[in-house]
Amino acid sequence: MRNTIQNLFNDQLDTWMLAKNNYAALEQVRVKELIVNGIGYKVQFNPARIVSSAAKVDSKSIQERKCFLCPAHLPAEQKGIPFGERYTLLVNPFPIFPRHLTIPEKAHVDQRILMRIGDMLDLAATLPDFVIFYNGPKCGASAPDHAHFQAGNKGFLPIEQQWKTRREKRIVTQGEATLWLLNDAPRHTLVIESRHKEEAVELFHRIYNALDQQADQEEPMMNVLAWFETNGEQNQDSGTYVVCVFPRSLHRPSCYTAEGEANMLISPASVDMGGVFIMPREADFEKITATDIANILTEVCLSAEALESLIERIKQ
Repeated sequence: MRNTIQNLFNDQLDTWMLAKNNYAALEQVRVKELIVNGIGYKVQFNPARIVSSAAKVDSKSIQERKCFLCPAHLPAEQKGIPFGERYTLLVNPFPIFPRHLTIPEKAHVDQRILMRIGDMLDLAATLPDFVIFYNGPKCGASAPDHAHFQAGNKGFLPIEQQWKTRREKRIVTQGEATLWLLNDAPRHTLVIESRHKEEAVELFHRIYNALDQQADQEEPMMNVLAWFETNGEQNQDSGTYVVCVFPRSLHRPSCYTAEGEANMLISPASVDMGGVFIMPREADFEKITATDIANILTEVCLSAEALESLIERIKQ
């Protein structure tokens, strides 16, 4: 699969000018690092991502536009690789990562995670060079009407290494799988560590069922990252699944709709939660501070009290 994906990228960047230009532009993106409560976050100025950050995801806007993930509406230049019977691996033409995939279902069905977490782990094990991510319908998904994952090459997100040293509390175990709470407030990350897919799925379901869900929401608000650590061996029987779950309380922070200097176009999704904040406007990139990131995370993530309540429900 590694060679197949590399060939897909080579072909798409040779034949699809939009993708070619946007991947070339990645080499010029500006990045700075900020420290929030002792944890490093990167900030990336990436103008091409305004398509996602400013996406209108209200029901009226979605109903009035064609779904850009449906096979019938893909650009003529965009080619894909089948994954199982339901998914297609596509090169994302608006990349954050040097290698960035979008993985939509072939059918036009709503963005939901509960019955697809097993698919997410299958992707992680099949694509061990990538981190797989899921954005909830009100947590950064620019296509909440079409089920999809994304994937980005490993080595990009700070949390890939941070979780190993930030494990603060063992919440529960499920067979040989463990659910950890990281010491990373105000982000509040739950991490599943498991050698077995089935036990990781069971722990995820336990988290999902314990999360609050508001009456007007399609599912509990969350972002999810997953990857497979192979320990140097390309063998699904000798590695570890790592799943980071970021419970959310808000879609977008107050700065998104603020006026004047207080306004910043930031709509946090899985990549931001993983430690790389994406800023499509240069002025926002210049002015954002560690205090701003702390405030944004405080707004969109669970409060300390809500987190403790969630943990108690998971334990029951």
